[in-house]
Amino acid sequence: MTGAPPLPMTAKPEMPSGWQRAGPIITLILLPAVIAELLFGAIRITTLFALIPATGAWGCGALLIRDIIRRGGRGWASLGLMAAALAVAEECVIQQTSFTPLVGVDPNHVYGRAFGVNWVYFLWAVGYESVWAVIIPILLAELLFPNRREAPWLRRRGLTIASFVFLGASFVAWYFWTQIFVPQFFPESAYVVPLTHAAAAFAAIGLLVAAAISLRPVRKLRPSQSVQRPWLAGVAGFIVGTLWFTLVLLAFGAAPSVPPAIPLVSGIAAGSVSLVAVHVWNKRFGWGDVNVLALIMGAVTACMLTGFLVLYGSGAPPIDFVGKVVLNVLAGSALAVWLMRLLKSPPPSHADGEVGTTSSRPPA
Repeated sequence: MTGAPPLPMTAKPEMPSGWQRAGPIITLILLPAVIAELLFGAIRITTLFALIPATGAWGCGALLIRDIIRRGGRGWASLGLMAAALAVAEECVIQQTSFTPLVGVDPNHVYGRAFGVNWVYFLWAVGYESVWAVIIPILLAELLFPNRREAPWLRRRGLTIASFVFLGASFVAWYFWTQIFVPQFFPESAYVVPLTHAAAAFAAIGLLVAAAISLRPVRKLRPSQSVQRPWLAGVAGFIVGTLWFTLVLLAFGAAPSVPPAIPLVSGIAAGSVSLVAVHVWNKRFGWGDVNVLALIMGAVTACMLTGFLVLYGSGAPPIDFVGKVVLNVLAGSALAVWLMRLLKSPPPSHADGEVGTTSSRPPA
């Protein structure tokens, strides 16, 4: 018996599995504190307990920022502004390290301090925390889960939970650092932030967030699989990272005879040129995942190596050096193996003109 041909069956959209939904969230929550605090050496083997509030604050903060950016279809400029807002919150509201005289330094002779602000340290911290604690972890998490790169990772309940965890962890970090640790171990650096400074910090945070949200969604470009000189991206990331970390060494008195205006102007110029260069290179060559990972590897390597100088200057015990060596070798090896695998078989990279972002628009 003949009849009408069967109707074509429409495939149901593939739903992400439990790990595909939870994996990116867990990864992004863990990466910021691990990279910016543990691998760097600000949190050490002997102070691992501090990793808990740092993970809650930085991890949930980065997760919330990514969700806001992805839901609005915005690009790396909005991401950078939001990351800077979180860095200002950390430096001026949560731990207040850019307002408080730096611990371990003569409070009457803090390098680059004027009008109650540690300017050289503040410049370094905002750049460091924006890139190494927010942008790099987001890019790495999206590289690890490429199929979930474009989608928001949080639902309404997740947004609520992440917000409460962020606020709670931030309060714990503030209380432990400003009310217990500094007054007990560095009483000469104990400091009450003036209301005018706090108000200025909140205003700066609000302006940065408003500017990030006001930017229009990025225009999507065709997918790209370009692998243009990944070694150059890695070297550039290492050089820029190393130069940036000289600011923190200067802030703690490495060269007190150098006028603070020199590192301030040089730092702002170097940061601006680096941002423009990455943007131009990505637009021109259509960077793929290999280039992004190489850039990250260079920047993270600079972070880990410079951390040894910070650890030495703080008089850390030998166990902290051993722990840092082990952690740095493991992290560096993991990044190197990952990069080599991508070089041997580079996967499709979906560039939309923004580093680490994607698009589903087909080629014209």
